[in-house]
Amino acid sequence: MAMMFWKRQARTWHWMSGAISLIGMLLFAVTGITLNHAADIPASLKARTVEAVLPPDLIAQLAAEPEEGATPELPELVRRHLESDLNVSLKNRQVEWTDIDAYIDLPRPGGDAYLTLDRESGEAVLESTSRGAISYLNDLHKGRNTGVAWSWFLDIFAVAAIVFCLTGLWLLQMHASARRSTWALVAGGLALPVILLIVFVHA
Repeated sequence: MAMMFWKRQARTWHWMSGAISLIGMLLFAVTGITLNHAADIPASLKARTVEAVLPPDLIAQLAAEPEEGATPELPELVRRHLESDLNVSLKNRQVEWTDIDAYIDLPRPGGDAYLTLDRESGEAVLESTSRGAISYLNDLHKGRNTGVAWSWFLDIFAVAAIVFCLTGLWLLQMHASARRSTWALVAGGLALPVILLIVFVHA
């Protein structure tokens, strides 16, 4: 009875962790291939420039902001106006101030962007570049500039994948007596990367 109970538990944990991590494993497997051949896949680079000008009352608020070297956020009304005009999120973005302008770096998966804001004229210029869908997916794989929510997803996915692998190993152990090739295949799966690292991968 105890053995049947643990077999059911192993199967349940295995399929549940597999269901949770399925899409993540497919994504990471595909982007593992694209990252491995990144030099062979041409980037699809696209650039975009958007400009806006602040009204006089908001320009006046910039004069009261810190001088060079400080990094607080934009004033609330200035931020909201620019977000509306430029269709960009600036909340919680740190600003590099100088005596003539403000600069905000806006990195993102699959591309980069930055905003410059002239403190005297109120002219704002948003420059953005996109390197294409494959670059976007590759950056998701690496967790590059993806934010806290995606970081949490990666952690949860990783735990689910670990549970999936360990319960798979557990199920292999349970059925190994009826399948003689089980441990030979497991050993081969371990030996192959070790051999490749020792023979072909040099420090």
